[in-house]
Amino acid sequence: MTERPPIGDPILVASDVDVFYGKVQTLYGVDFEVREGEIVALLGVNGAGKSTLLRAISGVLPCAGGQITFEGARLDGLESDEIVRRGVVQVPGGRGTFAGLTIGENLRLGGYIFRRDKKALRRETERVLEYFPWLAGRMDQHAGTLSGGEQQQLLLARAFMSRPKLMMIDELSLGLAPIVVEQLLSLVSEMNRQGTSIVIVEQHVDLALEFADRAYFLEKGEVRFHGPGAELLERDDLLRSVFLAGVAEAQL
Repeated sequence: MTERPPIGDPILVASDVDVFYGKVQTLYGVDFEVREGEIVALLGVNGAGKSTLLRAISGVLPCAGGQITFEGARLDGLESDEIVRRGVVQVPGGRGTFAGLTIGENLRLGGYIFRRDKKALRRETERVLEYFPWLAGRMDQHAGTLSGGEQQQLLLARAFMSRPKLMMIDELSLGLAPIVVEQLLSLVSEMNRQGTSIVIVEQHVDLALEFADRAYFLEKGEVRFHGPGAELLERDDLLRSVFLAGVAEAQL
């Protein structure tokens, strides 16, 4: 197992970010940063703004105010494919694979920044298959036939094809059995040990804090807390909102 490198300086910095969906404001002056080699948990109930922040960083949603920088250069205003080229990749929540395509085709899409260099694309595919060896013998299998846990692994593998410096993972555990989630977290931890910084969006607070170096808690589009996970565990006012939201969803 690779030894984890030390955490470095901030590489992603979001400063005073505002985001709108149409005329509705969804993020209010959000400050958020990720350091080199760090794992950051982004927590909060559904609708808190977690996925919105990831989409703003990825260039899917425009910033109406503030700015986002990566390695000192502005990201906001760039196209999503350019942001990927710079090393920032988002892993979507739920079933984000291309179900009608094969595993191999999904991986090649993940490595599209190497599409003009077949040798580099082949090299990256071989590298990724070292982390996900079970994919190697199933490259012609359609992604839609995979189990939920296998599809999440394919999503991680597809994102890893572009050699990301920062990987943002939205709801890794959604709908999966605990043992499958543990396997996925082990894979993400190994990616981090290889030097990839990680942002993980989760509603399961205990799971995320066990895994992360620091945490941010969003509520109604604003940062209510950021710091070490141990300090968040002392904030009963915030954790109660997550618990009550989970109870309400379970009763629907």
